[in-house]
Amino acid sequence: MTRHENHQPHREHDRRALAITLAITATYCLVEFAGGIATNSLALLSDAGHMFADVAALGISLFAARLSRLPATASKTFGYHRGEILAAFVNGLALWLVVGLIFHEAYQRFWDPPEVHSIGMIVIAAVGLVVNVMSLQVLRHSQAESLNVRAAFVHVLGDALGSIGALVAGVLMLVWRWYIADPLVSIGIGVLILYSSWDIVRESVDILMQGTPREMRLEEIERCLRGIDGVREVHDLHVWTLTSGRYLLSVHLVVSADDATRPVIDAAQMRLRERFGIGHTTVQVDAGEECTEEFRAH
Repeated sequence: MTRHENHQPHREHDRRALAITLAITATYCLVEFAGGIATNSLALLSDAGHMFADVAALGISLFAARLSRLPATASKTFGYHRGEILAAFVNGLALWLVVGLIFHEAYQRFWDPPEVHSIGMIVIAAVGLVVNVMSLQVLRHSQAESLNVRAAFVHVLGDALGSIGALVAGVLMLVWRWYIADPLVSIGIGVLILYSSWDIVRESVDILMQGTPREMRLEEIERCLRGIDGVREVHDLHVWTLTSGRYLLSVHLVVSADDATRPVIDAAQMRLRERFGIGHTTVQVDAGEECTEEFRAH
């Protein structure tokens, strides 16, 4: 069974995972925000702000996952699958915005670190870490198959890092009353979020620009096509991603004038589907100078 044939079951699992994570994150976001105000902790408030962005991001991801189920139309002939990639891109940029806000507030606190209620901060951060680990477990399997879910996974991973940072800062302030640890940890959390979100933004841009999937090698595909009996040349080979795990390809093959074009097309489609998981191909075959045949496989 090809990756394309497995596409729909994976997407249904993705939607369930996103819905569960959204419910968990939204509930704890309110708890952490109230706790951050009560304890006067920037680390907790930063993590609560990040979780609020996560709630919006997870909502966008879930909406995009549901949007991708809509059938193709005359104006959207490929359907709405790209909605998931757009959601991943928006989520990545949202993470950068949250980091900017964290850095701004941390800078303000460096000059006059306020007193923080460390014990309450430690308790809330510990509960938050447990909640985030639960969410990561829910998303763990789906994030390998979907860029949209991976973006949500990185959001929740950032929350988990925030909870760990808040725990560390709470202990430092409780033991040594080192209140500058609060903004320092917040900056560290921001740097980690930037690092983890960069790959999401870059890959989503590559897909939107119809770049060659990073897991594909054009030279390997060309070598495979040249190995088909009768194929003399391979031209205009293009491979791009419609949405996570679903690839499209177009290619122009030149064969000898005496060779039938239909067997070449069938062989090319079979190899591309079985070896590379590419289920939607456009293969154009020229037989010498006389015959051109085009076939589209969905």
